[in-house]
Amino acid sequence: MKRYDVVVIGAGDVGLGVAFKASSEGLKVCLIDKAQVGGTCVNNGCVPSKTLIHVADRILEIRDSAKLGINAEITSLDFKAVMARTRSVVAAGTGGIKQAIESTENIDFYPGAASFIDNRTISVDREKIRGRKIFIASGSRPSIPPIPGLDTVPYLTNETVLQLEDKPASMIMIGGGYIGLEYAHFFSAFGTKVTVIARSTRLLPFEEPEISELLKNEMMKRTDLRMETGVLEVKRSAGGCTVLVKDTGTGKETELSAEALMVATGRRSNADILNVANAAIETGPGNFITVNDQLETNRKNIWAIGDANGRSMFTHAGDKMAEIAWHNATHRKKIRMDFTSVPHAVFVQPQIASVGLTEEKARKDHDILVGKAMYSDTVMGEAMREEQGFAKAIVEKKTQRILGFHIIGPHASVLIQEVVNALAAGGDVRSITGSMHTFPALSDLIPETLNNLE
Repeated sequence: MKRYDVVVIGAGDVGLGVAFKASSEGLKVCLIDKAQVGGTCVNNGCVPSKTLIHVADRILEIRDSAKLGINAEITSLDFKAVMARTRSVVAAGTGGIKQAIESTENIDFYPGAASFIDNRTISVDREKIRGRKIFIASGSRPSIPPIPGLDTVPYLTNETVLQLEDKPASMIMIGGGYIGLEYAHFFSAFGTKVTVIARSTRLLPFEEPEISELLKNEMMKRTDLRMETGVLEVKRSAGGCTVLVKDTGTGKETELSAEALMVATGRRSNADILNVANAAIETGPGNFITVNDQLETNRKNIWAIGDANGRSMFTHAGDKMAEIAWHNATHRKKIRMDFTSVPHAVFVQPQIASVGLTEEKARKDHDILVGKAMYSDTVMGEAMREEQGFAKAIVEKKTQRILGFHIIGPHASVLIQEVVNALAAGGDVRSITGSMHTFPALSDLIPETLNNLE
């Protein structure tokens, strides 16, 4: 049996953060991963999807440039080249990570599936490994619904879509979450006829209702959007596949056909692959590993971070979890993970970014003020002729503490950072409105929103 100071399960961004930190402190580290190093983010998540979406954004920007008096035309779109470049970006990322692991002292890498034998022992391809401290950063995988006939059709997921060589003429997207909508944005920008099937009554129901509504209106211009619709059956057809759907409101059944089918119906835990029950590690809803606010499981010296605990499934949140878990594993004074201040962005068109509470959730426990400003209320927003985008702030009335902030429009993922920084510092409205903002930069949208509280 091989013994290590630290065992890390998962060589994605999150697990690597712990492994490299432990190694830098002279500890003997075991790093295990059954798939490509780099995890979801590098291989089939953030890195490739945003490489594709950046191209889609430029396509729409050119098509929309007439409103600025620019008569531009796209003469051709090279789908093969875009996909090839994206795959090369992924290969470069994984190659760099492999080299970093190999060149780092004190890290032994095991390319295989980890399985718990007990709460201190793990098996990897007949090897038995024992660790003093164990960090589970095993990530998640696509959740595939039990739709009759789905297994008879060669459907795509975020893990396989990058292998496409030719642009589909048409595509049905099962799932109206952020992954499905981002890929719907990409393919529709390239000219694919996209149909999105969503069970919910509104798009991205975790966002503000006004944001969901504006996104729906914009997405409907480029996609066939089927809300409150369930999938009854999938079957092969001459041109690709046929999907039988049912409108949950009217009960009407309809057959939809497309060349390609993509499934983006959420993520599922990898805890079952790890056999965490052998270590008596508790799991919760969705089989994600249960942790406390210090990110430790119910078993002492075992932490679960990133997608493994299902608490906030974003790369930046996972990186923060890795930092906090490592601190708690090596310091007597513990710190907690603040999940309420985790920002997120959805890279659709228009772009969305949010942090903190929605108005509905804030009203349950707080006396609040709400502020709103349109992009067009700012000089730069008017110059851009951005007529639809807006920002919304939710503030505690008595303390002026910012409880939530939500943006939909150009560069939303960049603009939100000022608010994220203020929240992290425990700041109130004055921490933003009291500082100078470069005029007439688009960032003026943030204080403009906070100055409209009522």
